Amino acid sequence: MKLPAQILIGLIAILHIYIMYLEMFAWERKGPKVFRNLPKELFRETKAMAANQGLYNGFLAAGLAWTFFIENPTFRDQVSYFFLGCVMIAGIYGAITVDKKTVYIQTVPAVIAMFLLAMSL
Repeated sequence: MKLPAQILIGLIAILHIYIMYLEMFAWERKGPKVFRNLPKELFRETKAMAANQGLYNGFLAAGLAWTFFIENPTFRDQVSYFFLGCVMIAGIYGAITVDKKTVYIQTVPAVIAMFLLAMSL
């Protein structure tokens, strides 16, 4: 179960790198295609705010990637749970405030990864 958990953690990190890219560098160009429920005129006005959110998604990706370099298994699992928990909470908050599908994109994979991690202990 350890390998499936690690694969999913890696995929979640990659997802958050993509979200970081989208929010920091492609907000006005690709944002309207991804967030179709928002009026197009908002993207220019919210560019700086989106870049700030993107930075936080980059931190989540960095934290998850960090887990692949931690040699102590107990500490690695603790760091994994922490960052997966952050992703889970961010997904719940995003589902409440922006779009309900966020729970499926962020929260569900994080919960599954935590479950797989727990099963591997």
